[in-house]
Amino acid sequence: MSVPASSGPLPDLTRPDVGAALFSTWSVGTPERQRATVEAIAATWDSHPWPTPELLSYNLYAGTDGDTLMHHSQWADEAAYHAFFRTQRERRNDAIDSAVPDIKRLGLASYRHYRGFHAPAAAQGDTTDPGLFVVVEIDFDDPDPQVRRSWVDLVIEALESEPDPGLLSADFHLIADGERHLSTDRARVLNYARWTDVAAYEAALAADGPRDGGSSAWDRVRDFPALVGASSRSYRFRRSFVRPSAA
Repeated sequence: MSVPASSGPLPDLTRPDVGAALFSTWSVGTPERQRATVEAIAATWDSHPWPTPELLSYNLYAGTDGDTLMHHSQWADEAAYHAFFRTQRERRNDAIDSAVPDIKRLGLASYRHYRGFHAPAAAQGDTTDPGLFVVVEIDFDDPDPQVRRSWVDLVIEALESEPDPGLLSADFHLIADGERHLSTDRARVLNYARWTDVAAYEAALAADGPRDGGSSAWDRVRDFPALVGASSRSYRFRRSFVRPSAA
């Protein structure tokens, strides 16, 4: 089975009409099942009418681990997602599950975009298309959203003063509370980062990033008092589905 080709435009994470950015992760087990699931999702979404004008885009990424899939959907507001969940989500998922049984759905959370860092065009050189997406979830022990905003502000300050040459952009989202199946007690930031390629990201990891360089900006990021931990997954873009009027 061949790897599905990437198709469709990358999402604009900063578009002002997005009231809720939903991120979820599925575990499918093997690279073969991962490819089959991407194909099943594409077949299901391509064969069904667009569910609602309030869904602005739906974007699918395959984990480099050969197991996970990340779903990123942009909605006009969270209420529109809940209406979709009640009336259409199960039918679409049933079609996907018929093609690839025993998918594990690991969780769904709603975010709002807060701020982003985008490397200047001169720093990007000839490479502006990301070869790798890295999603980092950062947890805090203080529920005050201003604490998370302050940490993001510090990170962007550090990136602007010491950018990594392989990092194209980093868009930071703050988690939002929702209805029961979206609610969470996590005080979390999600960073959606675009890298030029795997080699650039691995080089940054090997160097442990600029945080060990002794700069005061990265010291403040690393030693931020409410920061309790972070986890990351890397992905490659596979498909985007957009509202027909916006195609």
